[in-house]
Amino acid sequence: MAESSGIFDMIGPVMIGPSSSHTAGVVRIGRVTNKILGGMPDHADIIFYNSFARTYEGHGSNRAIIAGLMDFHTDDKRIKNALDLTEEAGLSYKFRSIGSASTFHPNSVRVKAKRGDTHVEILGESRGGGVIRIKEVNGFDSNITASLHTMIIEADDVKGSIAFFAEVLSQDECNIATMTVSRKAKNDLACLILETDSGIDDITLQYLKKRKWVHKVIYIPDIDK
Repeated sequence: MAESSGIFDMIGPVMIGPSSSHTAGVVRIGRVTNKILGGMPDHADIIFYNSFARTYEGHGSNRAIIAGLMDFHTDDKRIKNALDLTEEAGLSYKFRSIGSASTFHPNSVRVKAKRGDTHVEILGESRGGGVIRIKEVNGFDSNITASLHTMIIEADDVKGSIAFFAEVLSQDECNIATMTVSRKAKNDLACLILETDSGIDDITLQYLKKRKWVHKVIYIPDIDK
C-alpha cells in the first residue's frame, strides 16, 4: 500500500500531520485499550464515527489505532507501517465506518478487542492536540483522559463502597483527581473509575483485589511515561 506523504512525518519526538486528532489522539486511544485488555489483542473490531468515518484512511487514523493497539508511542516511526506489521505480530482486525452518529463526538472510535478469553469494548474521543477522552468502558460510563494514573474497579454495588475505596487511597497518600461511577442497576454490578495524581502501590492494588465483592481491578499508570 502506498503511503500518503506528510501524514506521519517526524521531527524528533513530535508527530506532525494534517491533524493530531486523527493521529496522536487515536494512537493514545489504542494504547488505553491495550492497557485495559492487558496487552495487544488477538483481534479487534474498530468502528469510526462521523468525521472519522470519512477521513480515517486518508488521514491515517486506521494506522494510528492499530499502532496504539500494538502499544506504539505517538513518536514511534513504525506507526506509518503499522498495518503491515500486524500479521507478524499476531493481530487481526476489521474496520467499519458509521458516518452519522449525532450523539457522538465528531472524532469518535469504538474498539471491540479480545485477547485470549478476555474482551474489552471502549468508546474513545480524539479532541485535538493528542487529548483524548474514553467515554465508555465495557458499557459503563467513563471519563478517562489517560493523562493521569487510572484505576478501573468492577465491584458489587454495596453500601459504602465508594467511601471505602477513597479511604484506602487516602491511606496511600494518593490524591483522587477525578471519579466516575456507573452501575447496571441498583445493587447490581458497578464500575468505579478513578484518576489519581500519583501512582498506586502494588500492595494497595492487591488489597483491593482480595475483597470478596470486588470482581476486577485494572491499574493503568500514566501511559505517556
